[in-house]
Amino acid sequence: MTITVYAASGSLVPPVYFQAAKELGKLLAQNNITCINGAGNTGLMAAVSDAVLENGGKVIGIIPEFMVAKGWVHDSLTERIITPDIHSRKQLMAKKADACIALPGGFGTMEELLEIITWKQLELFSKPIVILNIHHFYDDLIQLLQKAGREKFVSPEDLSLWSVAETPEEALRLLA
Repeated sequence: MTITVYAASGSLVPPVYFQAAKELGKLLAQNNITCINGAGNTGLMAAVSDAVLENGGKVIGIIPEFMVAKGWVHDSLTERIITPDIHSRKQLMAKKADACIALPGGFGTMEELLEIITWKQLELFSKPIVILNIHHFYDDLIQLLQKAGREKFVSPEDLSLWSVAETPEEALRLLA
C-alpha cells in the first residue's frame, strides 16, 4: 500500500505537530505502507520521511526541478522522482497513492488537500482522503466546508469525500 502524505515544509511550527508527523511515519513503516510525499528536507514533511526511514520503511519523494535547484530536497529517501513542475508533482503523487492523508500545513498543504478533494468530487481520484486534524488545526477549515454544504455551494454527498482523524492511529484505522 502507498499513502501520499501532504504536510508542512515549515520548521517553526509547534512541537505537537512534529510529534504527530513522527508518529505517523513510524506507523506507516510498521504497517509496511510506503509513504509518498513532496521530498522536502524540512518541516513535518521531513519529520514523516525520517520516521518512516528510521523504522525500516520506504519513502518515495516527488519534487519539481526548481525545488531541487533551491536545495529543498531530502537526500536520504528510498526513491526520488524529479518532475518538470509542481503540477506534474501533484498529479504523480495522486496517481501513485492508494490513499491520501493531510497533516497540518500552510498554503501548499491546504492547496494540495483541497485539490485532491476536488479531484475526488470530479471523479478524477477515487481513493480515501483523511484530514489529520492534529490539535484541532483543521477545525476552521472543516467548519467552512460544512458551511459551503449548508449554503449549497457543495452537495451534501460531497461532504463525505473525506474523513477526519484526530490521531495518526485513527487515520490508519479509517484507511484499513
